[in-house]
Amino acid sequence: MLKAGLVGAGHLGKIHLRLLNQSDKYEFIGFHDKDAENGKKLEAEFGYKYFENLEELLNQIDMLDIVTPTLYHYDYALKAIEKGLHFFIEKPITQTLEQAEEILHKCREFGIKAQVGHVERYNPAFIGAKDYIQNPMFIEIHRLAEFNPRGTDVSVVLDLMIHDLDILLSVVKSKVKNIHASGVCVVSKSPDISNARIEFENGCVANLTTSRISMKAMRKSRFFQKDAYISVDFLEKKAEVIRMKDAPENPTPFDMIIENAEGEKNQILFEYPNIQLNNAILDELNSFADAILQDKNVEVSLEDGTEALKVALKIMELIR
Repeated sequence: MLKAGLVGAGHLGKIHLRLLNQSDKYEFIGFHDKDAENGKKLEAEFGYKYFENLEELLNQIDMLDIVTPTLYHYDYALKAIEKGLHFFIEKPITQTLEQAEEILHKCREFGIKAQVGHVERYNPAFIGAKDYIQNPMFIEIHRLAEFNPRGTDVSVVLDLMIHDLDILLSVVKSKVKNIHASGVCVVSKSPDISNARIEFENGCVANLTTSRISMKAMRKSRFFQKDAYISVDFLEKKAEVIRMKDAPENPTPFDMIIENAEGEKNQILFEYPNIQLNNAILDELNSFADAILQDKNVEVSLEDGTEALKVALKIMELIR
């Protein structure tokens, strides 16, 4: 078991506290939060050990879980590196590309494992569908959320769209060639709704729309590729695959056959990947523990987090 500590006991941090405490991969030592009143309240209510002195916590652990506002990610990551601690860091990895690259280089230099909290990689719908996604050439993504004042201190691009940027970059094996973007500030001082069109060198095009001022929530991605269409509903945890293959010579009455203008006949097949419901946050924390204990690659690397941030910052720059 790894001795784990956490910094940042806000909304998401409280979820991480509970899951680290229940995981059989970690021995949870305690947590630090800048707000001592909040820290002591959580200690009294749930029994998690609160460390007012961060240094005292760092001296007792093997792994640090960084769940603070993004503003503080860089500083805590550096503290972890100085102590030789592996660390899990929530998305976005840092505020600036320079900070992310510095952390990346230092971790390489000192042999420290770190994982970025792009939790949608562990969404059961994506896990069930990802093996079907082979060389997609057009991708349509919608992530719409109802308004919540929490998180409006940053652009909707860094708050929400970055989830989809990570998924997108994980399935398109090509470099970004061009980005077009627009966005509008509606209720916040930073954009609340944004659209980005991303063109890749291999010809793939992705269209992403993200909003945090919608009337109802939606988190859907659609992947179009030769002879197949894959739909992933990250919110409802569902996936659907529609494939085409050459029509059989003697189709049954139940086979769905279409004929194109050239007279070619194809059979349409509907598949529904097996979805194994899970706790995605627990799974990402546990997989990070396995990467440390078994000395293998992490699922979402600092390189992945840096690439997603790079594209997000470019989108924000274009919107400005």
